[in-house]
Amino acid sequence: MKKSLAAIVMIVPVLLGADSSEIRSILENRIDLGKKAVGIVVGTIDDKGRAVIGYGKLAKDRDEKPDGDTVFEIGSITKVFTSLILADMVERGEVKLDDPVSKFLPASITVPSRNGRQITLLDLSMQISGLPRLPNNMKPADLANPYADYDPPKLYAFLSGYKLQRDIGEKYEYSNLAVGLLGHALSLKAGMSYEKLVKSRILEPLGMTSSSVTLSESQKKRLAIGHDTGLNPVKNWDLDALAGAGALRSTANDMLKFLAANLELTDTPLKPAMRRMRTVHRETGTPDLEIAMAWHVFHKFGTDIYWHNGGTAGYRSFAGFVPAKKTGVVVLCNTFFDIDDMGYHILESQYPLGKFSAPKERVEIALDPKILESYVGEYELAPTFKIKITREEARLFAQATDQPRFEIFAEKEADFFLKVVDAQITFSKDEKGAVTSLILHQGGADQKAKKVQ
Repeated sequence: MKKSLAAIVMIVPVLLGADSSEIRSILENRIDLGKKAVGIVVGTIDDKGRAVIGYGKLAKDRDEKPDGDTVFEIGSITKVFTSLILADMVERGEVKLDDPVSKFLPASITVPSRNGRQITLLDLSMQISGLPRLPNNMKPADLANPYADYDPPKLYAFLSGYKLQRDIGEKYEYSNLAVGLLGHALSLKAGMSYEKLVKSRILEPLGMTSSSVTLSESQKKRLAIGHDTGLNPVKNWDLDALAGAGALRSTANDMLKFLAANLELTDTPLKPAMRRMRTVHRETGTPDLEIAMAWHVFHKFGTDIYWHNGGTAGYRSFAGFVPAKKTGVVVLCNTFFDIDDMGYHILESQYPLGKFSAPKERVEIALDPKILESYVGEYELAPTFKIKITREEARLFAQATDQPRFEIFAEKEADFFLKVVDAQITFSKDEKGAVTSLILHQGGADQKAKKVQ
């Protein structure tokens, strides 16, 4: 099919790890050939200028093309904004990094502590608080909008009843709860909502006029509709008490303003706070990966990339920059499809880049329920990430940690596939015929998970 020139929106040519023609080729591969996403916008910046390339559609059933002013949910990139608020408050003398978070919460709330150590604001920012990824009392009324009804009383109830499983500062563990709590505490300190706080401290000073938590009528008209991995439209997410973990919506043009400020290509009042965020580093337990204040830092190929990504039900996002090279990139996608490799590769060409083929046609076969029963159990991909396999009569289901349950379909006795996403599962047996593990095939990777239950 001939590509429409309207699908490409260029501003200024920018030379990074990938040029505009390569970026366009990447987008065509993922959207047209691989059918992985509905629409993607890439923004790049260096000391020579900025460029925006948009490809695909605003929605599966609409012909409008995304561009630099198209609005996307940016999910967990919000965490960087929350930590920037913290750094700015420190610069202004309003709070200290080693202040316990309990100092800014109602006196009736008991924040968990351990061995005489309290959780500090810096602990929350750097993901070393000991708090879990999500609170265990999060039981959404609407699974399609899971954070919407998690309000401050529920957050306080969790904190007052939770016992830390490890020492504070002992280990990095990514936590939406922790940074959501940080945003909530800073909002209480400032005496305003998180939305008003991020607007007054960051969005307005940087001229990010198309970024917000609550969409205006103008933003709604420019909103890219979110899609799941099967390219089906899904609901937008709303966050209450945990807004600081992922509530922001933004555009490529606005995010380039944010990256320009971090790269000091523009002079802004947030420069000292942005510098402060990069001064504190610690290991995450993953090779070549550290964390600063919210920003993750990859040390590979002689390049230090500061980055964060985000994901909600229908969107994926990536923002990263290389201070030494004065280069940055933002990638916004209106499909729950991993685009991180694009960000890394554009900033540093030695990072490997996935390439996708046209989806394979798969034919479902029926299996004896006894065979299906042998696959039932829990399989561990990582200490905090498992895949649970369950059976309902002649149907088999897979559910990953903190994710919905999906039916899987047999195409051979041990080979199954999902219809909602391009992923497959192969079950492995020992010499006695007992199922011992599974292999998840997704995104060009094969991940083995041992059966643990």
